[in-house]
Amino acid sequence: MPHPLGDRPSKIIAVHLNFPSRAKERGRIPGHPSYFLKPPSSLAGTGDPLPRPDGCELMTFEGEIALVIGRRAHRVSPAEGWDHVGWVTAANDAGVHDLKYADRGSNLRSKGADGFTPIGPRLLDARDLDPAALRIRTWVNGEVVQDDTSDTLLFPFAELVADLSRLITLEAGDIILTGTPTGASVARPGDTVEVEVTSGSASTGRLSNTVVEAGPLADWGAMPHADEAARADAWGATYVAEPTLNPVLAEALRGLSTATLSSQMRKRGLQHMSIDGVHPAGSDSVKDTVKMVGTAHTLRYLPLREDLFKRYGNGMNAQKRAIEELRPGQVLVMDARRDNSAGTLGDILALRAMKRGSAGVVTDGGLRDSAVVGGLGLPVFHAGEHPAVLGRRHVPWDTGLPIACGGALVQPGDILVGDADGVVVIPPDIAVDLATDAAEQETQERFITERVAAGESVDGLYPLGPRWRDAYEAWRRDNDH
Repeated sequence: MPHPLGDRPSKIIAVHLNFPSRAKERGRIPGHPSYFLKPPSSLAGTGDPLPRPDGCELMTFEGEIALVIGRRAHRVSPAEGWDHVGWVTAANDAGVHDLKYADRGSNLRSKGADGFTPIGPRLLDARDLDPAALRIRTWVNGEVVQDDTSDTLLFPFAELVADLSRLITLEAGDIILTGTPTGASVARPGDTVEVEVTSGSASTGRLSNTVVEAGPLADWGAMPHADEAARADAWGATYVAEPTLNPVLAEALRGLSTATLSSQMRKRGLQHMSIDGVHPAGSDSVKDTVKMVGTAHTLRYLPLREDLFKRYGNGMNAQKRAIEELRPGQVLVMDARRDNSAGTLGDILALRAMKRGSAGVVTDGGLRDSAVVGGLGLPVFHAGEHPAVLGRRHVPWDTGLPIACGGALVQPGDILVGDADGVVVIPPDIAVDLATDAAEQETQERFITERVAAGESVDGLYPLGPRWRDAYEAWRRDNDH
């Protein structure tokens, strides 16, 4: 279907970073907007295919609010900028990151191919809109993956028009792609990407495009190339990397009890490393066998404020983002301020965490759907069952930052170990030595247990004293420890 403009614009200008959620994901907040150009030949409409060249694996989508200039803008002020916008519509700033290396900075080949800028399907009259009250949403195969609003922008629309017009004359029909929120990622052939911009009851309708195989590239010029850096850049918050916890260390920790690990940390002066007040979900038999080892990915809830919940609690909020950000081997750790009078996790998100490869979930708040969650096979530690949704007490606020959970300070990347006794937090830099000393402690305790069972007094035996040292060493040799 043709794009809704009819004639091609003289230029398409795209903003690199504008939504705070995307800037956080990228790890930088720009002081000024920066831009790149897309060829007018890249325009497409709803229903047109998104063509992924053969050899490319990183076809990306970016749902965006597109501004269409209504009248010529040359050296206009920020106060005048919005007056030069004629229409607003939905756009998908698509591209292939496999070719990004070839035009570093310009994005010409990676973002400029024919069909890589679908817009539409309808234009909204800018005169009827509040530029700070637009909502952008993106779906992939019917699932919402992006949801944000224009009141959060780093650089408001009028400022973009004014900034560009200082040096570049914007002609009627020119398009400004105003940046994408977090959640932009990779789509594969067969995936359908939909983007919609709304303002109250006004809607652009859903811009819908399906990724297709486009056929081979001619074998001259730059060819597709993808490495781990390109994959991380393309996949964004949903990038799945290898587990950060050494498998040998993970296996060693899996064989140790939290009681022993806690004792060893106390010997090192670390007195507050247990997450207090949490217990594993599931039946008594499940609780007796549950074991969790992984690295922390954090989520913070703040107390409910009704006027802020609509903005922070709906759509692809921090709770859902935290789930989608999980990598294999990570434990999602939630700071709910020890308030278990509302759920902070339910069965669907627990299932999604398990499908993401999560090693477990820890929350010092409440758990909904506890019977179902307890039967999933995912270790989940919580502070109590509760039927209410999180909006009764909590606003999901932020991810990937230091938090307090059950009285313990947890940083992203800390190691979490959980069993029937509870959960402990292990600083990564002491984990190897801690595991070694804890294993020795548990070996000694097995010897001590045997001697106590045989009728020996604990005097001089527990803890192991000099009188029993030779007997212990002989026992170790005999038992191949």
